[in-house]
Amino acid sequence: MACVGIVGGLGVGATVHYYETISRICKARGVVPDLVFVHADVGRGQGLVRGGKLAELAEYLAGFVERLERAGAVAAALPAVTPHICIRELTPLLAIPLINIVETLATELIARKIKRVALMGSIFTVQGSLWGQLAGVEIVRPQPEEIAFIGAAYQRILDDKTEAGDAGGLRHIARELQRRDGVEAILLAGTDLAVIFDEATAGFPCIDMARLHIDAIVERLCAQ
Repeated sequence: MACVGIVGGLGVGATVHYYETISRICKARGVVPDLVFVHADVGRGQGLVRGGKLAELAEYLAGFVERLERAGAVAAALPAVTPHICIRELTPLLAIPLINIVETLATELIARKIKRVALMGSIFTVQGSLWGQLAGVEIVRPQPEEIAFIGAAYQRILDDKTEAGDAGGLRHIARELQRRDGVEAILLAGTDLAVIFDEATAGFPCIDMARLHIDAIVERLCAQ
């Protein structure tokens, strides 16, 4: 059994979702997960992203990963997509490997031979199209007004202020992306989206990046 560290707080709902799901999967496999958590400030993280201060964001996150290592973690994970914007700056600062959510997605898309996708998540993730980290796949950007709605709806999830029309609005945009732009699947690229729907309940073809990431974390936990 390996110890995995989780940098929580970058979306409290997502952190809780990860913890509950990892615990449930491990219990079904007869495994007691060896997990350690730290809590980062989502407001500070978002501020650094908005300011384009990727080196500073990387240093901020590396400090938490270092604490996880001292607590016994042999690998770490960020249960949020947007902080992976600084992955190139962050990786050289780490003494233990990061379970990269984008890499787990790339493996899934290759296996399913999916070549044309769109994103739902924070406005930084949607506008950034995963920052060139997903090779060999065309990422279709929604229309500007659609990006604005997706970003605002996602921020409301983070702020625990979800509105009644958010889920329906996101579903409408997803269907438009399929009809208008020929998108094969929508990537649920905001881990807090699990608060309102997942692959089974979304109502449109989608891939839950959090699910893939959680599966990879569980496999690392179960490694000898």
